[in-house]
Amino acid sequence: MSAAKYKRVILKLSGEAFSGGAAFGIDGDTLTKISRQVKRVIEMGVGVGIVVGGGNIWRGAKAEEEGMDRVTADYAGMLATVINALALQDVLEKEGVITRIQTAIDIQQVAEPYIRRRAVRHLEKGRVVIFAAGTGNPYMTTDTAAALRAVEIEADVLLMTKNNVDGIYSADPIIDPKAKKFDKLTHFEVLNMRLEVMDATALSLCLENRLPIIVFDLQAPRSIERAVSGDPIGTLVYSEN
Repeated sequence: MSAAKYKRVILKLSGEAFSGGAAFGIDGDTLTKISRQVKRVIEMGVGVGIVVGGGNIWRGAKAEEEGMDRVTADYAGMLATVINALALQDVLEKEGVITRIQTAIDIQQVAEPYIRRRAVRHLEKGRVVIFAAGTGNPYMTTDTAAALRAVEIEADVLLMTKNNVDGIYSADPIIDPKAKKFDKLTHFEVLNMRLEVMDATALSLCLENRLPIIVFDLQAPRSIERAVSGDPIGTLVYSEN
């Protein structure tokens, strides 16, 4: 096993990652594969925080299009991320990984409230911390939550997983076969080229705090381990100087 390049990371898992290629739902086999990789990363001495999305259960944008109040739709989406967090925690602990969930909205029957110092202490003890419910605020995506938590816990890198897309391209590679893949980009280049890596708020937060991002295909063999080891995988987004 390669040595770890990073000592503390935030792994962003979209709701799509939970569904295993299906339109909705939670795929147990996919969660097992992710959990086994996370376990090996922990064994490398890396502190791992995970921010989860909820699009496999609830799509707030679609609900809003159908007439639902945006704030209500966003809070429903936060609850969807808690469901995903509980499912992931269960599988991780079956793999022998001690796990804590922290939520940005209070649901103390199932999870701790988000407290930065407590989260850092869990990481120092080798526990995985799953951050759910986004930032706790409507109009904020889970990408923004991932960037915020990464900055708060002083992570070395933000790992952004994609499904069947192995990095950042000049256009959607599924639609445009001539789309160019980038191995490296600066935060400014991603913003200026309006590449759809994450929302602008999240990207700006990473830029301001010089937080590198690795965008890679979750389905690639040993993808999380390779990213943590610094192996060439996906696209690296970094700050100049």
